[in-house]
Amino acid sequence: MKNNNINNIRQQKILDELNVNHYVSVADLCKKLTVSAVTIRKDLNHLEKIGKLYRTHGGATRESFIIGERNVNKKETINVEQKTKIANTALNFIKNNDFIIISSGTTTQNIAQIIGNHYEKLTILTSSLKSATLLYGNPNLDVIQLGGDVRTKSGSVMGPYAELMITNYSCNKLFLGADGIDFEFGLSTSSTLEAKMNQLMIRNSEKVIVVADSSKIGKRGFGKITDLDKIHVLITDDGISSIYYKKLEDLGIEVVIAK
Repeated sequence: MKNNNINNIRQQKILDELNVNHYVSVADLCKKLTVSAVTIRKDLNHLEKIGKLYRTHGGATRESFIIGERNVNKKETINVEQKTKIANTALNFIKNNDFIIISSGTTTQNIAQIIGNHYEKLTILTSSLKSATLLYGNPNLDVIQLGGDVRTKSGSVMGPYAELMITNYSCNKLFLGADGIDFEFGLSTSSTLEAKMNQLMIRNSEKVIVVADSSKIGKRGFGKITDLDKIHVLITDDGISSIYYKKLEDLGIEVVIAK
């Protein structure tokens, strides 16, 4: 007969830990609960079978780490407060006369929405149609819209023409959105075509600043953009767990919490 119950107090403690940190590792649980790795793995396997968590290499997460694709209009309604704070914090990294890239994404779109009157002169390159529309018409901004195939779900351009175009520019800062930030898989997005565009943006930028709310950490999109060691700064919200914060800092990434 299938057992759909939590078997012991130890398993409940594992779930309590997950509710706080969103991720648990086998090694940490062994120390905290003073049991063997074999016992912890059995606990995690049972809890996964009854739908309480998702197993990952070396640990477990509260939710599945695979991110499905969502339309940009839907994404605009999710974590709105966090994205607004992140966008405001991102302005601290921009100086007059910067040449910057703004990638597609709803958090980067928020940057485009508020950047307008804070600077005397900026040159902005973007693949996002919505961001370009928000930036257009401001006399302080020179806006370059990449051309190419329009991807309806993200409201951005991509493909060979856009890829060729971006290789002709060099910028000092890239503000990059992402669907997933995973310590094994790296930075990712839900589209392989978007991932290719983002790779070229990174290659042609001096500093890579990822703007992503904390729900993206520990998740994976379908298409890998890059390893995490290519990121210089991550701007996120205060929902990030202390474990993730430390792991990112250990990789040499400057983690900035938006207030």
